[in-house]
Amino acid sequence: MVTFLSGGTGTPKLLAGADAVFPPATTTVVGNTGDDVILGGHLVCPDVDTVLFLDGGVLDRETWWGIDADTAETHDELHRLAERAGLADGPRYLPDSAQTGGREIGRWRRFSGVAEFMHIGDRDRAVHVTRTSLLDEGHSLTEVTATLADAFGLDRTLVPMSDDPVATLIHTPDGVQHFQEWWVANGGDPTIERVEFRGSEDATTTPAVDAALSEPVVIGPSNPITSIGPMRAVSGFESALERAPVVAVSPFVGEEVFSGPAGTLMTATGHEASTAGVADAYSFADAFVLDEDDPTALDRPTVRTDTRIDDDADAERVARAVDEALEVVA
Repeated sequence: MVTFLSGGTGTPKLLAGADAVFPPATTTVVGNTGDDVILGGHLVCPDVDTVLFLDGGVLDRETWWGIDADTAETHDELHRLAERAGLADGPRYLPDSAQTGGREIGRWRRFSGVAEFMHIGDRDRAVHVTRTSLLDEGHSLTEVTATLADAFGLDRTLVPMSDDPVATLIHTPDGVQHFQEWWVANGGDPTIERVEFRGSEDATTTPAVDAALSEPVVIGPSNPITSIGPMRAVSGFESALERAPVVAVSPFVGEEVFSGPAGTLMTATGHEASTAGVADAYSFADAFVLDEDDPTALDRPTVRTDTRIDDDADAERVARAVDEALEVVA
């Protein structure tokens, strides 16, 4: 058994070609939920859903978001109505009083559905409606995720990092912005003053996560701050990582990041934006997989390969390097 920690697109891209090395039936994925938002009353779990759709064979692999060839009539109509009604476009964060009212899992991440700022397809939306409705029926997020995984025919076990609300908030000179607002709506433009994982001090791991972290752990080339950081902030999570054999794949080649805002976020949180910075942040990691052109020398076992992942063959190559690293530390 092997457990992958997944957020963003880095780890899902690795998983896309890893089946020959890590059979899905013996693999668990713990998904980041710090990026989740309540949009128009429905809970959207972007990082969990990317794995759900990937393993369900329906992921849009051009965007690594949503369902392939999905229609977007509801999304388009929301924007048409907002335009006709003269309602402002862009993120509409609900008032502070609403952020702690209603279902607890939605705390600090509630947005109006008016002219929704995230693109939600019609089939994709059905997943969010089903998820939210099952939560309202009294099921936990872990139970709901398992139900959706069954509906999509997953062989891999998929679990959220916690059943409790943890919201990744970016503090900027313009005020506090949820990560999705900062990155999706604003393109990461506002300067970062600090990153907060609100709710993490009260959040706990679940029995499913505890079981997953008792196995060897792989951290794919995901963003160390906003994809992996929320998990580490949950009580008991990092101490479990310190006990488990952990292999991490760097999302950098030296000081060059493959994609996304990882470099900006690393610098803003006091880390060097590089492989060396990742290794410093991941002090619990027992071994690393680095790109063959990465000049970084680490004080832990290192396996090198071409770590760029453009297709499933690339992913399988990196997965084999991960397996080699696990053999050293597991």
